[in-house]
Amino acid sequence: MSEELKILFICSQNRWRSLTAEKMYEGFPGYSVKSAGTEKGARIRVTEGHIGWADIIFVMEKRHAEILRLKFNEALAGKRLICLHIGDEFGFMSNDLQALLKARLGEHIEVPE
Repeated sequence: MSEELKILFICSQNRWRSLTAEKMYEGFPGYSVKSAGTEKGARIRVTEGHIGWADIIFVMEKRHAEILRLKFNEALAGKRLICLHIGDEFGFMSNDLQALLKARLGEHIEVPE
């Protein structure tokens, strides 16, 4: 039996984009998921523990990757850090956001139906 792939989704506030991605993958076989935000007022703010836990880290924007590299460069060693290039223009669980997430994530991992 193979271990679950641990995926961390990152956006700014952890309210819309990364939280939508986490909810899409909750209970999806083969994956364990968490989400967090980079900003001070984030619902859950990303920590070094999150980075250490994850096998793959998906950020929504390039600046999120830059923030992670500045704050957690050592913890990122050997981690896959992938930018999805999804701007902050969608509501939580919006159909457009889910479709875009599926399209972008599908290049890297299996996506839920």
